[in-house]
Amino acid sequence: MPHGLVTWLRRAVHRARVVTVRSTRRAVAQWRSSLQLRVVTTALAIGFAAIAVLGLYLSTSVRDGIYEQRVAAIDKEAAALTARVSQNFSDTATTSDGELQTLLLDTMATLGATSGSTADEYFLMHELGTTAQVADFASRADLTDVVITSELREANLASEDDQVLQAVGIPTTDGSGMDQPGVIVGSTVQASPDARYEIYYLYSLEPEQETLSFVHRVLLAGGFGMLALLGVVTWTMARQTVTPVTRAATVAERLAEGHLSERMPGARGTDEMASLARSFNEMAESLQDQIRRMEELSAMQRRFVSDVSHELRTPLTTIRMASEIIHESRHQMDEDAARSAELLLGQIDRFESLLSDLLEISRFDAGAAVLDAERRDLRDVVMSVVEQAAPLANSKDVRVSVRLPDADAAADFDPRRIERILRNLVVNAIEHAEERPVEVTVAEDDRAVAVVVRDYGVGMTKQEVEHVFDRFWRADPARARTTGGSGLGLAIALEDAHLHAGRLDAWGRPGQGASFRLTLPRSAGVQVGEPPVTMAPASHEPGLRTGQIPVINPPTGPTPTAIPDLSDPGDTDAVGMSAGNDVEVH
Repeated sequence: MPHGLVTWLRRAVHRARVVTVRSTRRAVAQWRSSLQLRVVTTALAIGFAAIAVLGLYLSTSVRDGIYEQRVAAIDKEAAALTARVSQNFSDTATTSDGELQTLLLDTMATLGATSGSTADEYFLMHELGTTAQVADFASRADLTDVVITSELREANLASEDDQVLQAVGIPTTDGSGMDQPGVIVGSTVQASPDARYEIYYLYSLEPEQETLSFVHRVLLAGGFGMLALLGVVTWTMARQTVTPVTRAATVAERLAEGHLSERMPGARGTDEMASLARSFNEMAESLQDQIRRMEELSAMQRRFVSDVSHELRTPLTTIRMASEIIHESRHQMDEDAARSAELLLGQIDRFESLLSDLLEISRFDAGAAVLDAERRDLRDVVMSVVEQAAPLANSKDVRVSVRLPDADAAADFDPRRIERILRNLVVNAIEHAEERPVEVTVAEDDRAVAVVVRDYGVGMTKQEVEHVFDRFWRADPARARTTGGSGLGLAIALEDAHLHAGRLDAWGRPGQGASFRLTLPRSAGVQVGEPPVTMAPASHEPGLRTGQIPVINPPTGPTPTAIPDLSDPGDTDAVGMSAGNDVEVH
């Protein structure tokens, strides 16, 4: 076979296999997604099995009944014919072979006409092997050697007064090669003390076969009719049952989307579905009422926080002015009073920061936050934040390295908000680095820009990662903090990221540090897709926040190198990074 033809055949087989697999998958998916289809197919499968078993039982019973009834009639008729032949021999005084054979032939010739016999052929044989066939009835001489076998003759001669029945196939004359079912009955007749003859009667079972075929056709048509009726009934019942459930699922989805006024129709009536609709609607009304009360309570809480924050501004300003005067005069005080003045001013700074955070959160809750976006290069903002954090890094003895891409990382964002996010991430990383390095990585692609802040300090557990963006939450409330903090920094950072249609991801593992990734779209308001830089291990490993995109294994040594990307095992640089653009801040 030519090589080209073999290749074509292989491709054709492969395409057919692919099409078959896809069709099977689509059918399985559709079957799994439709309860009504599953109910109907299951009912049809059970119905088909039941009808098949019942049809097989009826067919077998009818076949056996027809055959046994016909064979019993044949046996009785053949016995009567044989008895009549024996009676004829008993009534005659003939003893010569010639006269006996003539008498036998005459008797056989008159059997069918006078007794109403249903036999198709009669065969007469001498015990010693000579054969004579009645010409008027044995119209087919070719049947003798076909239907009368040596085994049948031996059994007939050995049976003496009993008849022998044997099922045979009668060749047809239409050239089809198909045999008709038949039964041959053999018996012996003692014509004289020295002459014994064999008589065989051949009966065709073709009428019974036609009757059985008709019964089979009727059973088959009835079975398909029953299956069709079962399918229609099951489909109707399943539709009546599934339709209310489908409506309930649709209404539930609408409720989940925030359309609390949605209700399930069909609540009138006394059946189970009406009861389900009423219960569902009552639940929806209760849910709507509770959500309304929670919204009112939440609005009151937000208003309270906002009002308190505003009201505290005035006395806090007065306290700050007084504390600054005291602080400037601390050199004239004793050592304890001077230290108290310094602590007072520091705590007032923290208090002001807390009020600012509370006001910012209240603006987010009220939907009053405004995005003042402009086209800026993210690399410049990152470098500015890192330079501002340099004194803290020096005091903590932490080395901060920055990796920048060769291409610009320009995007539409609010510089004030993005700088606040990055400052929060970098300061947190330095605080928790425990004198280990902190890496800040900037990446970009055609659709988005991103920053990853990575430390190798205390890290976080999986449970801590899940709550890291919660308000007023700290991984360790007892941990000493030198830079203050309200527990709202990351919550505000997350809101700022969402305001830009971006995302803020977190990963952590105890003893191996933590990683935060900020991803922003190139154009304002466009939803981001796949981040252009990796940040954390595979999602099945513990410590990863649900829904994030993990791709790296963090180094465990004290001086880590560039973050590797597992999508290319041979590449040790992060996506879009250039080894020549590393910047270290001490």
